[in-house]
Amino acid sequence: MNNLTALSISIAVLAGLATFLAVGPLSGIFFIWAATIAWAAYFFLGATQEALKNTIVCGIFGVFMAWLAAIQITNIPSSAILGFPFWAAVTVTCSVVVMCLAANIPALATIPASVLGYSSTFAYLLQTPGKLTKDILLSASLDNPLIVISISIVVGTYFGLWSGQLSAKLTK
Repeated sequence: MNNLTALSISIAVLAGLATFLAVGPLSGIFFIWAATIAWAAYFFLGATQEALKNTIVCGIFGVFMAWLAAIQITNIPSSAILGFPFWAAVTVTCSVVVMCLAANIPALATIPASVLGYSSTFAYLLQTPGKLTKDILLSASLDNPLIVISISIVVGTYFGLWSGQLSAKLTK
C-alpha cells in the first residue's frame, strides 16, 4: 500500500475511535477539536519524538498561559475605566508576550504549539457557557480548562503518533 493511502486509512480509523471516545465514554473529558488540533500539530512539527514532546509540552504551556490570563480576566470589573473589553485585551496581550518570550527557554521554543494550546483554551472558555468563572478556573475538576484541554492535547498528540505508526505498518 502506498504511503498516502496507508496514512489516510490510519488517520480515518483512529479519527473514528477518537470520535467514539469524545462523544461516548470520554464525553466532557476529551474534546475532539482540541485533540485534532494537537494531532495536526504533531504532524506539522515533523511527526518525530521531538514533535511529540514539543506538541505536548508547548501545548500545555499555552493552556497554562491562557488559564492564567483567564483568571486575570475574571478579576476585571465590568465598570473598569476604559471598559472590560479593553482590559481583557491588555491581559491577553501581556500573556501572549510572556508566552512568546518564553521561547527563549528551549523546552518552550515551539511557539506554534503554545499558541494552539492557548487558542484551544480560550475556545473552550468562550464557547462553553459558564466556564469563564473563577470558580471553574480554580477548581480541581474536569470543567477546568487547565485539566481538560491539557488531557485533550496529550491524547490528541498520541493519536498523531499512533496514526503514523499504524500507517507505517500498513505500508509493509
